[in-house]
Amino acid sequence: MDLIKLLTEQLRVNENQARGGAGLIFDMVQKQVGSEDFAKIAAAIPQVSTWINHAPTESSGGGGLFGMAGSLAAQLGLDGLGELAGLAEGFKKLNLDPDLAAQFVPVILKYAEGLGSGDVKSILAKVLPNG
Repeated sequence: MDLIKLLTEQLRVNENQARGGAGLIFDMVQKQVGSEDFAKIAAAIPQVSTWINHAPTESSGGGGLFGMAGSLAAQLGLDGLGELAGLAEGFKKLNLDPDLAAQFVPVILKYAEGLGSGDVKSILAKVLPNG
């Protein structure tokens, strides 16, 4: 099954939100893993580049983004506050609660597992450990 379909069915988001949310998460993954590891992900999941292109772009602006990012960091078990601020902002631009990013992670990991590529799942699990 397609990841976007899984996200829309399991998280009750629309296709645009699913593509954008997946793109935001894979963009964060791309920034945190080496090019060799990301190439493995892109080879197993060719749509990754398309999803990243659907991700909302970052813009300046503040508000409570660092607070939201801190909450999201705790849920995802990650430390990169700058990356998480962008992730939180992106989810807001998709009209999604930034905390919903934590719910995308297990769906993405299960999808990667279903591809039969242990490498891809293990790469993702290193970056998205609470899946």
